[in-house]
Amino acid sequence: MTTVRGFAIATSRLPASPSPTGALLRQWRAARRLSQLDLALETGISTRHLSCVETGKAHASRDTVSRLADALGMPLRERNALLRAAGFAAMHPERPLAAPALDRVRQAVDLILGHQEPYPAFVIDRHWNVLATNAAAVRVNQMLMDGRPGKHGNLLHQIFDPEDFRPVIVNWDEVSARFLRHLHDDVATNPTDHRARQLLEEILAYPDVPARWRTRQLEDEPSPVVTLTFNSRFGELRFFETITTFAAPYDVTLDEIRVDCTFPADAHTAAVCADLASRRITSPR
Repeated sequence: MTTVRGFAIATSRLPASPSPTGALLRQWRAARRLSQLDLALETGISTRHLSCVETGKAHASRDTVSRLADALGMPLRERNALLRAAGFAAMHPERPLAAPALDRVRQAVDLILGHQEPYPAFVIDRHWNVLATNAAAVRVNQMLMDGRPGKHGNLLHQIFDPEDFRPVIVNWDEVSARFLRHLHDDVATNPTDHRARQLLEEILAYPDVPARWRTRQLEDEPSPVVTLTFNSRFGELRFFETITTFAAPYDVTLDEIRVDCTFPADAHTAAVCADLASRRITSPR
């Protein structure tokens, strides 16, 4: 109630401005299926204070923002976004892999790629873009594609596009379902990654992708190891893969890259890879 020259005027408090921090926290809480109470207990923050932070009535300290990000399991890129939304500078740098500061990491990656010979290995980012390969990957790819260049630099597009790598994959249904499950998991666990959502729509738009794959198939537990079987002029080749990531990365780039190494699943595949490397047989040019 406000009095102006003897007149009583009823006033109401304006609602707090929408909070960018609160919007992000609500998105991540929903993705992690956490209530305000759950998150408050996890971080040692009062439920009332967390509620005020989400509505914009209170500002979180830098330490509080970091604790919230830890409790929500946010990747480094999204932690930076939450800090900026709260009015703080980003904590984690993002440098290209070629930056001098990452020389040792780049050397480690090159060592992994080199030691994987004569079997293919790839470096991919969080959106499945191929950043680097070893020579074996080039040789095997050229042989499988009969020398035809690929259309895409993105591993998922290569697998799903009928005009790219897809026709040589014998067990395409099994392989594509596994990769699509990974992409669905990426989207579900990172609600602010708009590029991942866009990539999912692009992949689902390819022909012969089953309609049921549009939703995350939680009841279908993927096998821990899937054999990738390829048609080749030397018969079927079979590989399985392992993924290497960097433990406790401080840089956004390191947090997002993965080294995908493939291994022969039978003696014939191993022999073909060895023969390609020794040039006893040659890839088409």
